[in-house]
Amino acid sequence: MNNNPFRQNNDEIRELVMQFLKMKSGKRFTFIEEEGFEIIADYFIQKDQFAEALEAAEFGINQFPYSPSLLVIKADILLSLRRYEDCLFYLNKAYILDSNDANLFIIKTDALLALDKQEEAAQLLESVLNSFEGEDKINLLFELADVYDDYENFEKVFNCLTLILQQDPNNEEALYKICFWTDYTGRNEEAITLYLWILDNNPYNELAWFNLGAAYQGIKLYEKSIDAYQYAIAINEKFDYAYRNIGDAYIRLKKYKEAIEVLEKVLELSAPEAVIYEAIGHSFDKLHNYAQARFNYKKASHLNQEDSQMHYKIACTYMNESNWQNAIKSLHAALKFHLLQPEYNLALGRCHMQLEDYDEAITYIGNFVRIRPKNINGWIELLNCFYKGGLFEDGFEYAVTAFEHTDSKPIFVYYKSVFLFAMGQSKQALIYLEYALTANVKLIKNFIEINPTLLQNQQVVDLIARFKKSKSSKSK
Repeated sequence: MNNNPFRQNNDEIRELVMQFLKMKSGKRFTFIEEEGFEIIADYFIQKDQFAEALEAAEFGINQFPYSPSLLVIKADILLSLRRYEDCLFYLNKAYILDSNDANLFIIKTDALLALDKQEEAAQLLESVLNSFEGEDKINLLFELADVYDDYENFEKVFNCLTLILQQDPNNEEALYKICFWTDYTGRNEEAITLYLWILDNNPYNELAWFNLGAAYQGIKLYEKSIDAYQYAIAINEKFDYAYRNIGDAYIRLKKYKEAIEVLEKVLELSAPEAVIYEAIGHSFDKLHNYAQARFNYKKASHLNQEDSQMHYKIACTYMNESNWQNAIKSLHAALKFHLLQPEYNLALGRCHMQLEDYDEAITYIGNFVRIRPKNINGWIELLNCFYKGGLFEDGFEYAVTAFEHTDSKPIFVYYKSVFLFAMGQSKQALIYLEYALTANVKLIKNFIEINPTLLQNQQVVDLIARFKKSKSSKSK
């Protein structure tokens, strides 16, 4: 007695295939039932032997010319062989014999899509959808969702998945897919209503709880999203994606200690990933624990060695500790991947300025302003560099250039004045200072910050006092 039914089934299939091969070779006459030809064709399809599968289907059709199932199988094989028009021909023959086979419409849809007839494919499925129920209808809805996806009607993809879940609330494939499409279409409120309905009847559906959390997260209700994810974890304590999303929600809520705790749980449950170490590093960064932030950024960098951002973030931790030399090393590592990345150049310039290496600082900050000529802060940093380096004439020329590139921002008129004072051209400097005060008196604090000793100049003090008095009288 054979106690292995699968072995027995395989033996039966092999026997059928042997009978077919003998029939094909003409060695002896044998009779194979209609279902037998279906099994033989499927055997060859599973082995990707489509020519042999086609032969089996054709032999079967010769013996059973009114078999819709064999016609559908032949059409499916022709689809795999990219003979789309032939595929449609045999499907139409099958349809005449039996219009109740959902698989027929799925294969026909695939053929129409291959012929770039997306609208016709959609119309076909829409026309037959209400003729089916249960699993057949669900399969057709999945197919219709793929058609809408193919010609980028994403709202209808979401609708199809909603219909599937209304019929089968525990359908895992639909739950996985709708989570993505909810985020993509932004239809979070509708999704929340759907998930709450599912959970009313299926409270232990971990995917529905997860999707509910993701939908709440999509509309920035982070506390509610965390609660939903916690339910998912209560059902499945190894649900690592729930922990990931809780970590993200805690970061959004600026609860960095809690974020670190759950993200470290992710590392326990799944293979290490750069994005998780980066998120942990970011959380430590926000807690001003720069050593731990750096440790995790380095872990992320080892896992994704071509990510220049990790080198930049490592550099920033050194900069926060005033460790300028190590910051410079990390920034040069970042620049190997993106030589003209503006932020990297600006950070390098700042490091060199702190080390009073003004020529290098000017080079890197200069790179930044060339890439982003309308960025006011970049020009300000460059001009400060010129001033601290004692390069007053060059600084004045760059202040003129900054004024031209930033829609005549008054701050750069103040800089022109500062550089002229530094060059001993007090008369011209006072003219520019008066012009700057007229344009925006509030920026005088920036002027004073550049060189506080200018307040020892009586003409400067009188000029500032006159404008402040004028402003005070106007406000009354």
